[in-house]
Amino acid sequence: MYKVTKYPHGTFSWAENSSTDPEAAIAFYQDLFGWGKTEFPIDETHTYTMFQHQGENAAALSDMLPEGVPSFWFNYVTVEDVDALADVVTENGGTVVYGPFDVFDNGRMLHIADPEGAHLGLWQPKQHIGAGIVNTVGAMCWNELLTRDAATAKAFYSAVLGWEFYGDAHYIHISNQGRNNGGMIEMGENFGEMPAMWMPYFHVADIDATMQRVEALGGRVVTQKMEAPDTGWFTVIEDPAGAVLYIMQLNKADAWPE
Repeated sequence: MYKVTKYPHGTFSWAENSSTDPEAAIAFYQDLFGWGKTEFPIDETHTYTMFQHQGENAAALSDMLPEGVPSFWFNYVTVEDVDALADVVTENGGTVVYGPFDVFDNGRMLHIADPEGAHLGLWQPKQHIGAGIVNTVGAMCWNELLTRDAATAKAFYSAVLGWEFYGDAHYIHISNQGRNNGGMIEMGENFGEMPAMWMPYFHVADIDATMQRVEALGGRVVTQKMEAPDTGWFTVIEDPAGAVLYIMQLNKADAWPE
């Protein structure tokens, strides 16, 4: 099964696009992933769009961006108590960007940046658990940190979220309570000036067809198609508003054991 009703502490649970062109981005993702949508007015000028897939919440899009900030995807990790983690973040070299604060009756949030500046949301759920479906085609299937200091990142996330790590210099896997929970790449000179960041992956049925569709819908394929051994094929794409993310054709998607 790929349906989720509860996320363990320390597990990636949600991804949200903040867009400078919400109309174009919404149309792009609905066509690319086959998503439906429900719109929730925040105030007179801003709307929060929840995307649905197979009857479950899959991701979201917000048009609330400070002036000058480019479009981006923001990743969330479920935690048991966001308030208890604020001091742990700063004591281990991270930054509290804002929060903790209540998001209506949906949950309580803490926006942090790790020592390298990668931003992440910590989410204590109430009415909203995050994505109700994962790993299947059209849903989020992985989350990955691009960092220039893997040793510092591992120490930080181990202290804040209890994560463990395995792998080699080429790719670092994240384990949370015995479950695969994303990965980490240490960026070299070939990454240029790219800042440290978290990025989500979304599972697609046919990577070649999806790459072609990205271009047809006004997006851009950023990298060539690459193979993750024994896992599948992936690439980085950019939506029409400039937000980047991964798409991946998995050989075999992991089921979600509750």
